[in-house]
Amino acid sequence: MASNTPNAATTTQPPPKRTLTRRFQGMLLNLNDVWQFVTRFFREVFLPPYEFGEIVRQCFEVGYKSLGLISLTGFITGLVFTNQSRPSLAEFGATSWLPALIAIAIVRALAPLITALIAAGKVGSNIGAELGSMKVTEQIDAMEVSATNPFKFLVVSRVLATTLMMPVLTMYTAFVALVGGFISVNANEATSLATFVEQAFSAITFLDVFSSTAKAFVFGFTIGIVGCYKGYNSSKGTEGVGRAANAAVVTSMFLIFIEEVIIMQLVNAFRPA
Repeated sequence: MASNTPNAATTTQPPPKRTLTRRFQGMLLNLNDVWQFVTRFFREVFLPPYEFGEIVRQCFEVGYKSLGLISLTGFITGLVFTNQSRPSLAEFGATSWLPALIAIAIVRALAPLITALIAAGKVGSNIGAELGSMKVTEQIDAMEVSATNPFKFLVVSRVLATTLMMPVLTMYTAFVALVGGFISVNANEATSLATFVEQAFSAITFLDVFSSTAKAFVFGFTIGIVGCYKGYNSSKGTEGVGRAANAAVVTSMFLIFIEEVIIMQLVNAFRPA
């Protein structure tokens, strides 16, 4: 009887392949939930009724209330980038290229990326926490009982607000960053405003502005849809609200970096050599 005990013990151990299979199945189910959520958004966004009042209010929350943080971040970015680039150009006696270098770097990459990361931390976490608290307190269920479409009112309005306001915030960040760059260039090289503007805008092409705007739209949609998905599907009480807010920020930033790489490669394919 004792010799049969180890065999019985070994036969009761679950094979490790089952755990991997369950994790893989869970990942596929999560991807399916995300796909259903995104397709529902595109279906609901074109169907009446349209929540224009809520969309305007969310645009105010996303855009106006983010100006202070984005202004400070954009100005410091332009100032620091200029101060860091000057020594490298000074070694070759090419400090006159600073305005063009600043404009290209800010418009092509820094402005949309920094704006998206700031918005992901501020707006994305706010959306995830707000919808998560409404989910765990059953306010979303109450809206469904009262013949209100909670998905259209809560999700569609917020995703549209982040998608529409992100290009505006990106252009504003680029402007503020260029102001910071000009202050640094003017203080060290005594470059006039007219000269700075002429050299900066002569280096920017339509493709640069178009790609930056396209990035902003994509980043804004990502921040909105991820924050709404995490909050709308949160659970486990107040603990779930914190997890939803944290997951909204982390997932949004991760996707933003991936989208930045993909869009950059696509744009460079159309950029003349």
